[in-house]
Amino acid sequence: MQIYRLLLIFSVLFLFNCTKTQSQMIDQTTVKELDLNRYLGKWYEIARFPHSFEKNLVGVTATYRLKDNGMIEVLNEGFKNTLDGKRSRAIGKAKIPNKLEPGKLKVSFFWIFYADYNVLELDENYQYAMIGSSSDKYFWILCRTPQMDPSVYNSLLDKARKRGYNLETLYKVPQGEK
Repeated sequence: MQIYRLLLIFSVLFLFNCTKTQSQMIDQTTVKELDLNRYLGKWYEIARFPHSFEKNLVGVTATYRLKDNGMIEVLNEGFKNTLDGKRSRAIGKAKIPNKLEPGKLKVSFFWIFYADYNVLELDENYQYAMIGSSSDKYFWILCRTPQMDPSVYNSLLDKARKRGYNLETLYKVPQGEK
């Protein structure tokens, strides 16, 4: 009887270890090339997954600036509830830890704690980008203008689905006019 219990326990452990989580099933392949100087500047957040640090924010932008020390300053701005709401700002920093993987950045808004910032898709003119993380809980679509061409947006959604993202909770961020 004891041997059967052990076999059952090992079988369950084996199956548990063979099961992939949703995050592990996401294709997190990043862009092979990233010209940082072209990526710098202002990006408008077109869509995102909901999360606590951007709760109720609309009109969200991210502005990237190269600092003298080689780090990237990240300025995230948005408005509470409406485009006329109270402005919210967060200043962070980013870096490319491995020059051989330029699409895998690390971003920090709190001291020494960094999160993954993976550039999954980027058009050749640096006009739109799709950003992910090592977790399937974080996802953004960015554009250089407040409004994105619907065909480009839908194409990015298709690419995200093919990568394994569940887009049921995707939030389309209200933006002002161009």
